[in-house]
Amino acid sequence: MPVVKRLLPGEVSATALWDEFVSTCPEATFFHRSGWQKILREVFRHETYYLYAQSSQAGGRIDGVLPLAHVKSLLFGSSLVSLPFAVYGGVAAVNPQATQALEQEAQQLAQRLGVAHLELRNTTQRHADWPAQGLYVTFRKEIAPEEEANMLAIPRKQRAMVRKGAKNGLLSHTDSDVDRFFALYASNVHRHGTPAMPKRYFEALLQEFGTDCEVLTVTAPDHRPLSSVLSFYFRDEVLPYYAGDDEAARDLAANDFKYWELMRRACNRGVKLFDYGRSKQGTGSYSFKKNWGFEPRPLYYEYCLYKRDAIPQNNPANAKYRLLIETWRRLPIGVANWLGPHIVRNLG
Repeated sequence: MPVVKRLLPGEVSATALWDEFVSTCPEATFFHRSGWQKILREVFRHETYYLYAQSSQAGGRIDGVLPLAHVKSLLFGSSLVSLPFAVYGGVAAVNPQATQALEQEAQQLAQRLGVAHLELRNTTQRHADWPAQGLYVTFRKEIAPEEEANMLAIPRKQRAMVRKGAKNGLLSHTDSDVDRFFALYASNVHRHGTPAMPKRYFEALLQEFGTDCEVLTVTAPDHRPLSSVLSFYFRDEVLPYYAGDDEAARDLAANDFKYWELMRRACNRGVKLFDYGRSKQGTGSYSFKKNWGFEPRPLYYEYCLYKRDAIPQNNPANAKYRLLIETWRRLPIGVANWLGPHIVRNLG
């Protein structure tokens, strides 16, 4: 069995080895990058346990990684999660021995910390006998090397919406900061009755990931911001991750135009895969992505339960949060943006 070690903040050589492994491991995702550890610790104040399996053979290469964060919440209890605020997580490894060693260490760590549950956000099923959350799916599709081929691959009705946005004179811009994005995002989530992430979180993402994190904003001909998206780039993939829209965006088809512009720009950048990210089944975002010709793929969020009888349902689809959602919508936007970060750090 390989030796399992913990990547501590500031370990320069070990961090470089970690990221080198993540850049080549087929199972790794953008959320396995070491930079998330700094963000989780400094922005959300979560204790992190970035575990890696190192070969016992000469050279001591890394054979697997498992990023974990301890989320201590007065609202939802204590949990060990791979990874909070990420759609993908769990073990990324190149052999079964590394996977087994990392998962065993995670279970032992969870019990030492006394958490209610361990959650691994896997993209494939690893443990058919573990309780699993079947609420989420992801949407991934290859990008053709030619712009016109990508346009023609969009179903006809959705393609018409993209062209409507172009006829309305909409323009897309790459922003160097998160100011316009955050204003649209915070207003959008407030209308949906959910708390916004802190602005400094998005600023930290831009700072930590550099050109692999990008803000694209769509404006009206009068330069008024209508729709914006913050995306991640990883290897040959693009993942639009956070988004926000003005209320006028629907009538002008700004949301549709935004995602086409992101796809078009990614195509010109040589990106080969468009990852539309996670959606809950039966929601508007789920239907929107299907309308673009993307097919859902199940995600396997698997759990080890220690101090609870069932997996948690800390999401807006849970009926018991309906009153809280309606109350949040009535809050002034300034109050919601001030209070939101104190709540959202507990959600993960």
